[in-house]
Amino acid sequence: MHNYIIPQPVKDRVIKRQGKLLSHDTIDAARTALVVVDMQNYFVAEGFAAEVPAARDIVPNINRMAKALRAAGGTVLWVQTTAAGALEHWANHHKHMLTADRVDKRLTQLNESHDGFKVYPKLEALPTDLRVKKIKYSAFIPGSSDIDAQLKSRGIDTLLITGTVTNVCCESTARDAMMLDYRVIMVSDGNASLTDEEHAASLNNFLVFFGDVMTTDEAATRLMPAERRKTA
Repeated sequence: MHNYIIPQPVKDRVIKRQGKLLSHDTIDAARTALVVVDMQNYFVAEGFAAEVPAARDIVPNINRMAKALRAAGGTVLWVQTTAAGALEHWANHHKHMLTADRVDKRLTQLNESHDGFKVYPKLEALPTDLRVKKIKYSAFIPGSSDIDAQLKSRGIDTLLITGTVTNVCCESTARDAMMLDYRVIMVSDGNASLTDEEHAASLNNFLVFFGDVMTTDEAATRLMPAERRKTA
């Protein structure tokens, strides 16, 4: 797992901008979703084309965060990248930015009938959780998925982002969510990248400009259960 520590210059910039390091003193569970991005065999399991070994290390934290949020009355949403529609909606990426071999593996292993598309089996996804299929890096960009409609129909305005890769699909999804006026938290020990440097650079930039960065423990201790909210 990445050992991420917020650098002091980043802390100083954030405090100067908003008056404190974290904008969330509490997290209203009833209005919050844990968004688990791309924790599929294709990105997590050994031997698949886009394997991120560190992604296996964050599985316990994602399970723990999901359990805590469900218990508090919140929502868990699993985002899975699909090959369906990729060539129609994201043709230039596949044509110009990937080798032919990489395109073939991507389209094959992210086919919805392939094991690569499935959520990594050690993750505790429940039938009552929400599911979203996305085509592009960001789940929120138009044409990628229906995540925005699903969340807004449930009155959700706060997101906890976990998954892989920190600096690609997780950050893209988190940034676009913030630009759509969600309050967004990236869970530092619930995200994984290919290197410590990429992971840290992504979280540093996100914290300075887009939202909060917390550990699983920090987020869990801020959860305000739905029952408490009603009586508060």
